[in-house]
Amino acid sequence: QVQLLESGGGWVQPGGSLRLSCTASETILSRDPMAWYRQAPGKERALVARIRGGRDPEYAASVQGRFTISRDNAKKTVYLQMNSLKPDDTAVYYCNVQENGLKYWGKGTLITVSA
Repeated sequence: QVQLLESGGGWVQPGGSLRLSCTASETILSRDPMAWYRQAPGKERALVARIRGGRDPEYAASVQGRFTISRDNAKKTVYLQMNSLKPDDTAVYYCNVQENGLKYWGKGTLITVSA
């Protein structure tokens, strides 16, 4: 079973930047998707960005142009660079990996964007 450990959450002012990291307990093949989801208070968990080998990264419309997902397969890590953060980006961010048809989740890291 894959275990995922997220880091990089915290508080930031509107317009600021943060980078999230998520490291897997085992090697994830490049063809297997790694992704970030988020869940804001009172809302359902939703896809933020996803990356897999051989395809362009996918982004939610609300973060397109502001967030960048990347991965380092050698380090078993996926990153989410978040720029121009807005209060609406406040949420718990979850790392996700799909492997052999199974989905694995991290415990989540809280991002708070406020003045």
